[in-house]
Amino acid sequence: MIPAPAAPPAPVTAPEKGAAEGFELVQLRGPAKAVATNMDASLEVPTATSVRAVPAKLLIDNRIVINNHLQRARGGKVSFTHLIGYALVQAIKAAPGMNYSYKVEDGKAFLVKPEHVNLGLAIDLVKPNGDRQLVVAAIKKAETLDFFGFWQAYEDIVRRARANKLTMDDFTGVTVSLTNPGGIGTVHSVPRLMQNQGTIVGVGAMEYPAEFQGSAPETLSRLGVSKIMTLTSTYDHRVIQGAASGEFLREIHRLLLGENGFYDEIFESLRIPYEPVRWATDVATTHDDEVNKTARVMELIHSYRVRGHLMADTDPLEYKQRKHPDLDVVQHGLTLWDLEREFAVGGFGGQKMMKLRDILGLLRNTYCRTVGIEYMHIQDPKQRKWLQERLEKPYAKPEREEQLRILRRLNSAEAFETFLQTKYVGQKRFSLEGGESLIALLDATIDSAAEHRLDEAVIGMAHRGRLNVLANIVGKPYGKIFGEFEGNLDPKSMHGSGDVKYHLGAEGTFTGLDGETVKVSLVANPSHLETVDPVVEGIARAKQDILDQGGTTFPVLPIQIHGDAAFAGQGVVAETLNMSQLRGYRTGGTVHVVVNNQVGFTAAPAASRSSMYCTDVARMIEAPIFHVNGDDPEAVVRVARLAFEFRQTFHKDVVIDLICYRRRGHNEADNPSFTQPLMYDLIDKKRSVRKLYTEGLIGRGDITMEEAEQALQDFQGQLEKVFAEVRDAAQAPADATAGKPVADFPVSIQTGISQEMVKRIAASQVNLPDWLTVHPRLLPQLQRRAASVEDNTIDWAMGKAVHRGPDRSRRHHHGGGGAGAPGLPGAVGEGLRRGP
Repeated sequence: MIPAPAAPPAPVTAPEKGAAEGFELVQLRGPAKAVATNMDASLEVPTATSVRAVPAKLLIDNRIVINNHLQRARGGKVSFTHLIGYALVQAIKAAPGMNYSYKVEDGKAFLVKPEHVNLGLAIDLVKPNGDRQLVVAAIKKAETLDFFGFWQAYEDIVRRARANKLTMDDFTGVTVSLTNPGGIGTVHSVPRLMQNQGTIVGVGAMEYPAEFQGSAPETLSRLGVSKIMTLTSTYDHRVIQGAASGEFLREIHRLLLGENGFYDEIFESLRIPYEPVRWATDVATTHDDEVNKTARVMELIHSYRVRGHLMADTDPLEYKQRKHPDLDVVQHGLTLWDLEREFAVGGFGGQKMMKLRDILGLLRNTYCRTVGIEYMHIQDPKQRKWLQERLEKPYAKPEREEQLRILRRLNSAEAFETFLQTKYVGQKRFSLEGGESLIALLDATIDSAAEHRLDEAVIGMAHRGRLNVLANIVGKPYGKIFGEFEGNLDPKSMHGSGDVKYHLGAEGTFTGLDGETVKVSLVANPSHLETVDPVVEGIARAKQDILDQGGTTFPVLPIQIHGDAAFAGQGVVAETLNMSQLRGYRTGGTVHVVVNNQVGFTAAPAASRSSMYCTDVARMIEAPIFHVNGDDPEAVVRVARLAFEFRQTFHKDVVIDLICYRRRGHNEADNPSFTQPLMYDLIDKKRSVRKLYTEGLIGRGDITMEEAEQALQDFQGQLEKVFAEVRDAAQAPADATAGKPVADFPVSIQTGISQEMVKRIAASQVNLPDWLTVHPRLLPQLQRRAASVEDNTIDWAMGKAVHRGPDRSRRHHHGGGGAGAPGLPGAVGEGLRRGP
């Protein structure tokens, strides 16, 4: 029964003796008195009740899928009542009359049509003395919430009710109520309806039909018998008719069987990356069909091994439900009724027989979470089996100490970038922001190398995140890094000029989780690009040859860090991969890490390559490829350790595609919204991987709030450490000597153009056709360029336009058009050609 709002508790009074002995009279006060008063008032409401039995099979199956996902993600649990309550609200949107109520005012009867659905939740509270109290609090404007918002509002109401923190506002305005006596085993209920409410829905227990409750589980699954639950709709018969109530329950029935995209909306709201279980009629089978189904299950397992990566949740930026016909159980002649049936699996997961539910759970955990794996292109069955034995097993979360180490690594990586962004605003540094999981990945890889007592790890990389790797992996002092960053280079070194600070190398000693150490070096790279790849392999091979262990244990580990566009687009990558197994060049396997920002300079993948993945070039050497979501650092670390073990076992290259994003432009002087506005709308709203990981650890109960506070203090301490070291380094006396002067370039070449041509090019920057709309933040730059000609302040960008302008202008006037846009002269046409 549903009472009115609970009043504040009254003082307990001594019981009064009745007129006759053997009983006592206890005066009702406070909440108990309010309940009795409201029950008396409810007698004035003429009610009727509709009843409907609903199969609970699909509800149960989809709840399992939802909670398995939450267990691995943010934590929390979705109950049956969450799902049924949400279905109730959606059904009222389709049948709004069930939200109406009756009211008498000045002796006149009125039909009340509320503006919103305020869903009252019946909450059973148990007092310390064992007494039970039922209160009803409302989720306001429930029809405006998606499932995630509804779930959070529901949990907030329950949490505050348990803590006795509900207010009078929580109890007022209820238009329709939900009660769940099924939670204590009641199959069917007819609750009382309060004044000013239209409907109360009761949810009975989920049980097998009585005639099947003595059957064995195997019999139930073979016959396709579902648990059922009984829904009741008790309504005010003065304003709601029985037909409307029946239609209302039928709509809930339809929704709970997945119609109108009900579960799809829930999965999308919770960002579950695959489709929900679908309702289907069971397929009758003979003995021959049962054998056929076993073959279909084996076919399904093979499909997940080959195509499972297509359904993996590897993109930290954009959510979408992934699907593929080869991974759809319905396409394999299987339905939800097969989930509880056992099939022969031939050793899959170390088992001979498994239920289809467990098979699918293991397949999704292995191939469709935040890691997508490509390895079935490997022709050696030993290598495939080795991977399957390590991949196809129940998920085991990392040890607590490793979780805390991952969190510390993310702290140090983000603190470093935060300091740079604060102190060197707008300076080019090619930050790792968005890809901080790289530091945890390298930490786990080199830690594994230390455990195996390798001699050294040799790292090669371009510019993205180089300073962070120098500081947090190689161990180069912050003061020295920032001294070089500010131009305090050793004049005796061959360092060149410009942005050389991102290209310098360093050596250090890495200390692993267990205290083991290994030498680590970052190879100098005089280019932004992949020319360092063969250099790293040559250094590693030379060191192994010196140790005279190049063909046996391969004690030097090469680690190559690539950009996604560079890995797909530069020929030196394919050439280096192709030589990796040749006797004269082999180094015992390289761990390749692609920092996949999903954009190359300014080009999206769809505009820069034809292959599906940037790593497809590695398939030619049959290297296993792990695509991993950079927002799941635990998965990143797990993949890193597995990649190292594969390298050690088979002495082959292995590729990790770390899918992340680039929070700023190609460098910090760029504005990436010019060329990728939609992507950077998403990036601007994202919380860092450190924050997401901390929230996930708390939500799953892996760390306490106190430990999260300690982690935050550690992050702030890392920041202060960087500031202190740089300040101390800045105060130290400089030790530099003047370098030798560089002779002038010996050849004199006339490269000038006429003043008229310069002005014409400048005018092309601002005299644009009507059909062209310039980005509002780009227009002032074009105007400054044009003005710089008159002011005699031509900068590099305008110089570049002046350089390209005459050639483009000649092509335009001679009818060739060149690469510029039609009708636009010079550099403007070139800019449009290279635009988004």
